[in-house]
Amino acid sequence: MILVTGGSGYLATHLIARLLRDGQEVRTTVRSTTARSAEVRAAVRRGGADDSGLEIVEADLMSDDGWSAAVAGCSEVHHVASPIPLTQPEDPDELIIPAREGTLRVLRAARDAGARRVVVTSSFAAVGYTPKPSAEFTEDDWTDPATPGLAPYPRSKAIAERAAWELMRGADTELVVVNPTAIFGPTLTTDLRSSTQLIKLMLDGTMTVAPRARFGVVDVRDVADLHVRAMAEPDAAGKRFLAVANDPTVSFLEIAQILGPPAPTEEAPGPDLPRPIIHNDRARTELGWQPRALKTTILETAESLRNLGLAPGIL
Repeated sequence: MILVTGGSGYLATHLIARLLRDGQEVRTTVRSTTARSAEVRAAVRRGGADDSGLEIVEADLMSDDGWSAAVAGCSEVHHVASPIPLTQPEDPDELIIPAREGTLRVLRAARDAGARRVVVTSSFAAVGYTPKPSAEFTEDDWTDPATPGLAPYPRSKAIAERAAWELMRGADTELVVVNPTAIFGPTLTTDLRSSTQLIKLMLDGTMTVAPRARFGVVDVRDVADLHVRAMAEPDAAGKRFLAVANDPTVSFLEIAQILGPPAPTEEAPGPDLPRPIIHNDRARTELGWQPRALKTTILETAESLRNLGLAPGIL
């Protein structure tokens, strides 16, 4: 049995569907089985999987209740990160405390249950949000939570991941961390998350000017694949893996240009921003990971919104 936390999420539904298609038995957690079970099963079926091999249980990352039962009998645990919020909270602890305490709660439960390995979704936000003159990043880099002006989200991801490594130092349960850049790609759920919301806003004309930013992109299906590979490869234990497409980093305006009208044709004013260089060599060479092209990811994100009726009239 394999446990995937946060089963109703954008990434989690893809990961669950992938594991089920591979013939695995999967258990997943949601905060409320009454509210979420039908939604999770529908999403998994959209991902081409038979949901008869899926067990759904209740467990909340902010409570100890349910976690011992959730990890019982699971030798492998995938702890999937929560989505990045569209707006940052005024109180950083609104993100920092759930990120850190939720991650530690899952890891303790997995360790105490004797799980073989836990693969945690962290973020590039824990790697590359402290400026470097070269703007070039590998898994050796860390975001410093004390960086002046650092937003609550990257602070929360850096703090949570550091706490995870500290907790698992010397434990029999192995830890592997996946650090994705901005995740795009088709959604299996009708509950739109940050990146899919942005695509919808571009395509329905709500976003008339593209925000000024430069960032890496990775396909949600490729992050799920990297989770599977990170779980299976013996030598992955104790390592971080950056997840980013082979394409150069992009701007929101360049994404809008891939989508075409009525996506924005102008970028918000401001100074030129560095275009980070983010290396995915470790995932490719050590795990045989091959990410999709950026254009494919963006176009198939939009197509999934149309097919689910979440952005009527687009494309």
